[in-house]
Parts: sequence; C-alpha cells; structure tokens
Amino acid sequence: MTLPLVHAPAVAEGQRTGRPIVALESTIITHGMPWPQNVETARAVEAAVRAAGAVPATIAVMGGRIHIGLTDAELTTLGQATSVLKLSRADLAVCLTTGGVGATTVAATMICAHLAGISVFATGGIGGVHRGADTSFDISADLLELAATPVTVVAAGAKAILDLPKTLEVLETHGVPVIAYGQDDLPAFWSRTSGLRAPLRLDTATEIAASHRMRGLLGLPGGQLVTNPIPVEHEIPRAIIQPVIETALAEAAAQGISAKAVTPFLLQRIFELTEGRSLAANIALVLNNARLAAAIAVALATP
Repeated sequence: MTLPLVHAPAVAEGQRTGRPIVALESTIITHGMPWPQNVETARAVEAAVRAAGAVPATIAVMGGRIHIGLTDAELTTLGQATSVLKLSRADLAVCLTTGGVGATTVAATMICAHLAGISVFATGGIGGVHRGADTSFDISADLLELAATPVTVVAAGAKAILDLPKTLEVLETHGVPVIAYGQDDLPAFWSRTSGLRAPLRLDTATEIAASHRMRGLLGLPGGQLVTNPIPVEHEIPRAIIQPVIETALAEAAAQGISAKAVTPFLLQRIFELTEGRSLAANIALVLNNARLAAAIAVALATP
C-alpha cells in the first residue's frame, strides 16, 4: 500500500521549489464556525500565511485520501458538508478506509503534516485536560500527539474551557516544550494570560525555528507547543470570559453532554452568551497564529 496523500497544486509546487509551508487544520471549518463564515475565515487564514511568505496547506480527509492543501472548490465543498467526522489519531485510518469525509483535529493534522514533510502547523487552541477529568478521564489526544510527532504547533494556548493547570502538567510530564511567545505568562485562548507562568519563553520566530532544529539534532521525540497571545485589541480579559465559561460548563453538565460533543457545544454557547464577541476573538487569534507560524516556517527554510 502507498500513503493516501494528495497534494494541492500550490503545495506540491511549494515543496518542489523548497518554499516554506504551514499546515492548517480543518475542524475549525466544519465544527468551529457556521457557513459561510467558516470558509471566509479559512480563506483569510490562508491569505495571511501567503502574505507572510509561506504556502498554506489546509488538511482534510475526502474521498479516502488525505488532502494536503485544498483547492478553493474543495474548501467550499468541505465548508458546506454535513455529517463530517471529527478526526483524531484513533479515527483517521477508519475514515480513510471507508471513504468518509473527515476534518482533522490538532492531533490528526500533526500526523498528516508529518507524513507530508511539513514541520509547522497553525491552529486556534489545542485540546487538553477537561474539567472534571479526575472522574471522567476526558483528556484530549492532542497532548500525547505533541509528545510523539515532531511538528511545531502554534496556538493561542489550550482552549480556555479546559483545566489549564492540569493540561500544562500533562504536557510537562510528557516532555513537551511549552513556549510562550514574547511574554512570561501562558495565554488562555481568548485572553492574553491564564494566570500561569509559561515554562519557556522565546521572543522571535528565528529562535523557535532554531529550537525545532535542535530537538531534531538531539533525537528528541515529539514537537513543541508555541503559545501565541491574542492581540491586545481583540482580547476578552479573563475577568469577563471566565463567568461565561462557567455558565456554559454548567449547562453542558446539566444536559449530559460529553466526549467529542463537549467542545462544539461550549464554543457555541459562549458565542451566544458573548453575543458573537468570542467568535470575533477566535478569528483574530487564528490569523495571528497563522502569521507567526509562517514566520517560523520561513526561518526553518532559511539555511
């Protein structure tokens, strides 16, 4: 068997000519935003990567193949698709063998990016340890993927709906470098600070690229997590967003929502409770992460 990879023309040409490439996930398109804002945002994120000097490669599973980069028509089709599977490490192979349509989470995007030889990936926020995990054992596969797959992931921290101290502890236990970009505090998705000090800090894309190279030289497994704070003008401070998160969490618990359904439900309720402000912040932070990821990819491509 051969790897079921299909490269979009722009990505194939970029790899042929040695251009920097940034992987992008597709779950944000299918499970994170409504149509048509999902596709508009995806196009804006891809444009931000291009403007920063790199080639965007949005990753998804369609027709039994892993698409490394989507054409505009494929992006539109995915954005309007229904019953799209949310793929992590456990689901990827089955979706491919059954010919389903699947959107890649952080973990699955890392796997696919590594298979395609892409070293940098931009997302919104990673998954982590859910609140109440001491009884539910609900911990995202994203954390173990960061410990296993050598891709640098740029995110605005872990999603603020999670148990951030426990998420940080799991990452530290598995030897994942958690790097705050340009500040000492760990950002918390919509907010620039979580109240937690980041284990590591780097201030330039060049330093982050050098760290990625050094990990490869040392033979260390896994990737590194770069936590990039949301721009000040788009931030929702912790004091404002935290009560909203608590309300959404209580509603999810009362309705018995669990497993993969939790995050989409919480994000939708937070969107409603903030009257759309959370979505605007989400879009801003994804664009910000795409620009930093592109700068890191450019630095990695520079001899």
